[in-house]
Amino acid sequence: MKGQVAMEAMAQGVSSTMPILQARRLCKAFGGLKAVDELSFSLARGELLALIGPNGAGKTTCFHLLHGHLTPDQGSILLRGQDITKADSIRRASLGMARTFQVTAIYPALRVIDHLLFAERCMSFRGLDWLEPVSIKNSSLALDWLKRLHLDALAERFAHELSYGDLKRLELAMVLAQRPALLLMDEPTAGLPPAERQDLMRLVETLTRQEQLAVLLTEHAMDVVFGFADRLMVMHRGRLIAQGSAEVIAKDPEVRQAYLGSLNLEAILSSRHQHRVVDEKSATSASH
Repeated sequence: MKGQVAMEAMAQGVSSTMPILQARRLCKAFGGLKAVDELSFSLARGELLALIGPNGAGKTTCFHLLHGHLTPDQGSILLRGQDITKADSIRRASLGMARTFQVTAIYPALRVIDHLLFAERCMSFRGLDWLEPVSIKNSSLALDWLKRLHLDALAERFAHELSYGDLKRLELAMVLAQRPALLLMDEPTAGLPPAERQDLMRLVETLTRQEQLAVLLTEHAMDVVFGFADRLMVMHRGRLIAQGSAEVIAKDPEVRQAYLGSLNLEAILSSRHQHRVVDEKSATSASH
């Protein structure tokens, strides 16, 4: 799978070492309020990056700038090396950007498999061709994505019959079926209980590695942020005040003062370390 991704990147003239996403000195103001102020960062293949901060820090504005819902006052955005600063969201999607939302976008009266079949073809529709009936005859790819998201047993069920956790996984399956290079996730675990949050993020983590996705997420659940992100960025009053590993951010005094306060993260970081050790042992055993 990784080889296939690399070959696709080479075919498009994209270096495998080039960041998938680059934001350069982004600025966005609303009146006298600087919602995003000189924000710069990059995101690589196979990396899960978390953007966190208190309410009003500028996270949502940042996401809107990246996805094309807002245009920056200053700065630039590069996707796969191409300047997309003024491109609309449709153009960004055609270049490999996808996004999930805090509220799932699901069609209650359609079967689970239908969601995947439509998602697969939406990136290649011509005119109104996508409104034609979708055949289930060539549904092997759709079924494969459902299996990878643990939804294959629900393929023939209608979306309105699913639990909220299943709907979250269905939305993720629909997005991944479009084979994006970059995935923006807006509070992906919002509304889920702790156990389901962990299950969903383990799936996201696994698929990030397998598909060599570049994933940027915003999230308020600290067990998600500090348990799964490879790197964290912290915004406060529109500016980036810190970035680094979970361990580095947890100890940063400025982050503590602006956002984390006296929150104890030791249990989350310890659990993260234990999971990494188990994963490394499993990978070593598999290689032998």
